[in-house]
Amino acid sequence: MGELPTQNTSALALPRLQLNRGSTTATSGPESKPKKKICCACPETKKLRDECIVEHGEEACAKWIEAHRICLRAEGFNV
Repeated sequence: MGELPTQNTSALALPRLQLNRGSTTATSGPESKPKKKICCACPETKKLRDECIVEHGEEACAKWIEAHRICLRAEGFNV
C-alpha cells in the first residue's frame, strides 16, 4: 500500500511520448494552437501526477510532473 503504480504509469506515458518523436516533420512550421483546454489535455498523466503528489508530496513526484509537462507540450501547450 502506498507504492507508486510504476508499471501502469510508464505504459500510459510511453505511447504518447513515442508518437511525439515520430512526428518531427510536422513541427517544422509554427506550432499549432492546442485543440483542447489545458485542464482537459493529458488526463492519464494528470491523474498519475496528482495521485503521486497527494500520496507522496511534490518533491517525490518529479518524474510524473515532467511526464505530464511533456504530454502537454505535445498537445501544443507552452509549459
